[in-house]
Amino acid sequence: MKAEANAGMNAGIKADRKPNVIVFFTDQQRWDAAGVHGNPLDLMPNFDRMAMEGTHVYNSFTCQPVCGPARSCLQTGKYATETGCFVNGIPLPQESATLAHYFREHGYQTGYIGKWHLADQEPVPEEQRGGYEYWLASNILEFSSDAYDTVMYDNNNQPVKLPGYRVDAQTDAAIRYINERQKDPFFLFLSYIEPHHQNHSDNYPAPIGYEGRYTGKYVPADLATLGGTAHAHLGGYYGMIKRLDEALGRLFDALRSLRLEEDTIVLVTSDHGCHFKTRNSEYKRSCHDSSIRVPTAFHGGCFKSGGRLQELVSLVDLPPTLLDAAGIPVPSHMQGRSILPLLRGERAGWPEEVLVQISESQVGRAIRTQRWKYSVSAPDHDGYREAGSDTYVEEYLYDLQADPHELCNLVGLEPFANIAAELRERLVRKMMEAGEDAPKIVPAPSKKQGGRRVSVEELRVKL
Repeated sequence: MKAEANAGMNAGIKADRKPNVIVFFTDQQRWDAAGVHGNPLDLMPNFDRMAMEGTHVYNSFTCQPVCGPARSCLQTGKYATETGCFVNGIPLPQESATLAHYFREHGYQTGYIGKWHLADQEPVPEEQRGGYEYWLASNILEFSSDAYDTVMYDNNNQPVKLPGYRVDAQTDAAIRYINERQKDPFFLFLSYIEPHHQNHSDNYPAPIGYEGRYTGKYVPADLATLGGTAHAHLGGYYGMIKRLDEALGRLFDALRSLRLEEDTIVLVTSDHGCHFKTRNSEYKRSCHDSSIRVPTAFHGGCFKSGGRLQELVSLVDLPPTLLDAAGIPVPSHMQGRSILPLLRGERAGWPEEVLVQISESQVGRAIRTQRWKYSVSAPDHDGYREAGSDTYVEEYLYDLQADPHELCNLVGLEPFANIAAELRERLVRKMMEAGEDAPKIVPAPSKKQGGRRVSVEELRVKL
């Protein structure tokens, strides 16, 4: 989209100054931890406030529920099969144009603080940093640090140990960065590891005293039904989210005290969700909303009083949105699209589904619409070695209107054969739009119940 298309929308930004842009990026955070999504524990009051004052992307989804691949999509605006980073451990190709490159070309200072996960070395060599000028980061932060032992690497690849709980240590670094760059516009990508589990101990280390506040409290319906590790881990998980939201509040306090709040656009989002070992043997890497739906909101600039967007928005839509909001032309090769037309009420042509590419646990693909979830997988394929397949088999079909927690798989049931056929065609179209070849999708075998076919009426009662 042309920059001039957004010229009249930046009423909240001073006319003689480009807006600062901050991405507040969390790791493995479920959407339903937020009060605006119904969580009763008041974990995210600062996010809730910015969602109400700014623009709340109510239906926000990752396009790849794995750390590294999702990050490649957010840096480039392309699907992981296009960036080549379809599993963890694959470095972002050095020729890839990232958000940092686009902002730098238009006069911005650029900085990266936190988890990178797009390199194959630690510390990350300069050529693998995606074009960011200021650098205080680790490739895999959960390996270089712990909850109270934050170690990251600076521009010279020297280790820097930061005091405090890890969330606070990163936030302190971000506030210092902002304070030192008040005159010229900046783009800061602040990437936290929380509320991701700590790998070596397989737990969720909240700040001291926070886990007990939330242990045994609210449990989302899917986790209450399916179990997994939720009852053991939710207290720590929620404690980490609470501290993240407090950090977000501190960031806004800093902007306000420096009189930069009106000049700064803030995006809060996450790379994927968390299903607590209910859908497979780990925490994400599935088609379910617990893995793919994330909290997302914008604050400042053209996003002021934008309200709640109901349209489905993908992670690949966020890079073009940030560029568009800063008045930077969106490159034609980006596969997402800016949401700014939605703020203007221009909804015609907006996609009615989002595409999800799934790797590592399987070679899978899925689409999510307002009502339906449809997922396929490639049998006998190694999700760590193969980015895609020419043949898939139907795996899941959920009616999200009747079954919002995805507990009743309708795939193969005859009353839903026509719906599955339509979704099959839509999935193939989305895959082709993402640059993939059109695959063959094998329908699931027709299911019976008790030796007879299930009627629509019986199924409705069951649901």
